[in-house]
Amino acid sequence: MHPELIEIPLVHLTVKSYGLMMVVGFLAAVTLIRLLSRSFTEDPQHITNAALYSLVAGIVGARVFFVVHYFDSFRDEPLSVFAIWKGGLELLGGVLLAIAVILLYIRYHKLPLRHYLDVLAVGLMLALVFGRIGCFLNGCCYGKPTELPWGVRFPYGSFAYRSQVQADPERGRMEPHLHLPPDYFGYFDEDGNYQPGLKPWKSLSPQQQEQVTGGAYRCLPVHPTQLYTSASAALLCVILYGFWRRSRRAEQIGKHAFATRPGSVFSFMFIFYGVMRFLMELARDDNPFEIDHLTIAQLLGIGLVILGALLLTFFALIRPEELPSAASRADKHGR
Repeated sequence: MHPELIEIPLVHLTVKSYGLMMVVGFLAAVTLIRLLSRSFTEDPQHITNAALYSLVAGIVGARVFFVVHYFDSFRDEPLSVFAIWKGGLELLGGVLLAIAVILLYIRYHKLPLRHYLDVLAVGLMLALVFGRIGCFLNGCCYGKPTELPWGVRFPYGSFAYRSQVQADPERGRMEPHLHLPPDYFGYFDEDGNYQPGLKPWKSLSPQQQEQVTGGAYRCLPVHPTQLYTSASAALLCVILYGFWRRSRRAEQIGKHAFATRPGSVFSFMFIFYGVMRFLMELARDDNPFEIDHLTIAQLLGIGLVILGALLLTFFALIRPEELPSAASRADKHGR
């Protein structure tokens, strides 16, 4: 777990691992989308322009989702909503707003929407691969305790540790996973105010530090759900790329089968990701239950599957989208 990679001298600002991996994922996705888009456009500059707009939108969306998710943490200091340099982003919010901005850009410039959406789907899964690695380094999006050999232990004070040493009624857990003695809680902050929460590392005695690092009170091993999601996203990226290749071949020979028309790959992205996110929540231990022991992410996953199925059916029923160059050639041959 390395939430902060380096500190910039003089200004004392730190480079957050989560934000850095989001940028790496963004650059990887843009590179892949530009490569794939060469098959139907000679001017990939639109990809770069849309990507820059979506980057800003992604950061805003990720921050908004985080603030909404943890709104109680911002009640006392409303202006801290804008302190993005202190961390606090949620990948899903960034992806959703980025997609919306890209759709508006494509619509405004009258580009072949469904063709761009298909390559966007492949690129988004590649971005997710790096984004979830950022989650692992940050320690968020943690999993349930497990005895599997690949379970990982997060350090004292991490998100997972804090979750394990307290009850979580919002997840139906009335007892903590790890029963920590009372003398590990309660301390005076720098202003002399008493805080009832978990003691900072520096406030622990040497014996207590030993107990929480290698003794009876160290963090329980948990499912590395961040890496599960990263690996799943890599697999979905390959699968969607295969569907995209199949769709391009069908378009080139002029024979479209079901789920090969432009827009189908984008539709499959919603279906596959929705299923993956629903199942991943079964191993996660951070999101509260909302309805019938389902988290908001699972409810959203169900919605994404339904949306993907509707889009897939819609694109199969309407006329296939023609590229401008292909349409021009058709008009020329018809005269």
